[in-house]
Amino acid sequence: MATIIRDDGGETYETRGGITVTRARRPTPYADAISSYIDRLDERRGAVFSSNYEYPGRYTRWDTAIIDPPLGISCFGRKAWIEAYNERGEVLLSLIADKLATVADLTLGARTARRLDLAVNEPDRVFTEEERSKIPTVFTILRAVTDLFHSDADSSIGLFGAFGYDLAFQFDAIKLSLERPEDQRDMVLFLPDEILVVDHYSAKAWIDRYDFAKGGLTTRDKSGEIAPEPFKHTETIPPRGDHRPGEYADLVVKAKESFRRGDLFEVVPGQKFMERCDSKPSEISKRLKEINPSPYSFFINLGHQEYLVGASPEMFVRVSGRRIETCPISGTIKRGDDPIADSEQILKLLNSKKDESELTMCSDVDRNDKSRVCEPGSVKVIGRRQIEMYSRLIHTVDHIEGRLRDGMDAFDGFLSHAWAVTVTGAPKLWAMRFIEAHERSPRAWYGGAIGMVGFNGDMNTGLTLRTVRIKDGIAEVRAGATLLNDSIPEEEEAETELKASAMIAAIRDAKTGNDGKAKRGVAKVGQGVKILLVDHEDSFVHTLANYFRQTGAEVSTVRTPVPEEVFDRMDPDLVVLSPGPGSPKDFDCKATIKKARARNLPIFGVCLGLQALAEAYGGELRQLAVPMHGKPSRIRVLEPGLVFSGLGKEVTVGRYHSIFADPATLAREFMITAESEDGTIMGIEHTKEPVAAVQFHPESIMTLGGDAGMRMIENVVAHLARRAKEKAA
Repeated sequence: MATIIRDDGGETYETRGGITVTRARRPTPYADAISSYIDRLDERRGAVFSSNYEYPGRYTRWDTAIIDPPLGISCFGRKAWIEAYNERGEVLLSLIADKLATVADLTLGARTARRLDLAVNEPDRVFTEEERSKIPTVFTILRAVTDLFHSDADSSIGLFGAFGYDLAFQFDAIKLSLERPEDQRDMVLFLPDEILVVDHYSAKAWIDRYDFAKGGLTTRDKSGEIAPEPFKHTETIPPRGDHRPGEYADLVVKAKESFRRGDLFEVVPGQKFMERCDSKPSEISKRLKEINPSPYSFFINLGHQEYLVGASPEMFVRVSGRRIETCPISGTIKRGDDPIADSEQILKLLNSKKDESELTMCSDVDRNDKSRVCEPGSVKVIGRRQIEMYSRLIHTVDHIEGRLRDGMDAFDGFLSHAWAVTVTGAPKLWAMRFIEAHERSPRAWYGGAIGMVGFNGDMNTGLTLRTVRIKDGIAEVRAGATLLNDSIPEEEEAETELKASAMIAAIRDAKTGNDGKAKRGVAKVGQGVKILLVDHEDSFVHTLANYFRQTGAEVSTVRTPVPEEVFDRMDPDLVVLSPGPGSPKDFDCKATIKKARARNLPIFGVCLGLQALAEAYGGELRQLAVPMHGKPSRIRVLEPGLVFSGLGKEVTVGRYHSIFADPATLAREFMITAESEDGTIMGIEHTKEPVAAVQFHPESIMTLGGDAGMRMIENVVAHLARRAKEKAA
């Protein structure tokens, strides 16, 4: 049936399996839509999927959350069970059980009103490689459920949850040598009856509420009550992890033996780190989202005291209609201390042949995975070695797409890629055997996927990386490194520790209540300070004004020349001489300086402002042999003085100038506080008067490293303007 709009504004449509679905939509405040769900997940099943990192044309504008779903589907190996969590779930379970009873590859077991047990039968014939994704697996159950609820009328509803690493072994069997715990679950997917949807493009949020009916059964007026299951802390103190320091490096040596024999091209083994979880999972989720923005941020309460908190950088499989896409990540380098250092790290990463080889092999395997299920010629690389930057790491990423051929669906694409070469290696099956033989503990959810399978046939999943698994009060973080024949064992071990560090920091910071933000500036050092900013027709003056306003100061910007009445009316506590083109004579800066000093006002000069002060006190200016326009420089701090206090001996700054103050003619009352590597004056301060200046732009993007520019401005306000104000008082 077509979608019917009811008088009450709701919608009704019929699924392929004959279920009548009624959807009612209500708006909800956008600002705190997702955050309002986070705390509730500490004691209720559900999931929050959000993206707080954007790469143009790649990630989605939608955030989604569910709480208290009425039904869940779980499995361990080829055994599965479907649970109803409330009366509404009982109705859904009955509808699903009737559907599964018609599927030949399944054997139904015990059934109650709240639970159905079933098993997936072993294959009874040989499957070709092209049809391998059709082998009977737990995905046979998912296909039946999605067929029952399928409709093109709704893109929001589907199955939400997590897919574990071991699911791949139903598709590609290997000998398991690691013992799995009895309570392990390889998959937990929820079917919700209420979905929060957030559209960041339109800044709107709404909640869709669903009812389902078929053959006299309906969820309408049935109870949705589910008892909470509060998070339980533990007194157990876990070990550091499943490897001792140095053991991962030893594993790299073993892997290199396999590379030399030709058994492997690359492999991605991991190690696990552990922490006691002294804070609530929601607090860890908030902290991780803050310090490590990612395209696949998630927080899932799986029930039975098991939670997943993640900030994954990598798409696993996304299907929209017939289009399938992936974004393999490989090639990693540590972030620099500031944007300038970041740019140098990016160049180093892009010039690394090892990192290029890592990504090349990953993408070649990924293209092979798609070729199994996609139309010939449709598999294309649409982005190559693109840079993505995260809180502590820089990655190179490829973007690959294909078109599913007739007879293939999202599950075929999902299974063909299980699991991503970026967490296994190549050849994939041999790499997975190596991992099983050499890792110290089962991967559980790590290396699997999280996300949504839509009942309209679409899919959006992220790889389960950068994830904290919390089980019975213990937090686990697993991280791996891509090993090649030219890997350096100690460096690869260090990479796993670096990758895990953001998650470990989130666990520890949540415990201590540390929000990770610097406390500097909280007191608003400029509160009550009035600043006159003299504009010399510069293109950056308003950014400079913004910096001063962030200190709490009141800033008035007046273009030169500044008449006497402005000084009298504004009664400023500090005069700032802005940068500008040309030379100080073009703006009669001497007159401005004379007016300010006649009133005993402190002066701070920026770039042209430094040149003006040097000239006004009898110095001369010279011209650089090569202009420094938009160029970063590493400067040496000779005297911390008023401006550079607390900034260390070297700072990266941004320069825009062709003229500089001649050190040979600089007035003796000025001390040079900073200089460039070639000896150009970068900072001056008067020894007797409240006058200081810098020959660069503290407000430039090039001076962002370590928040240096803002710290300089705060120093100027605190040490130059406020001291003079307090002295006058």
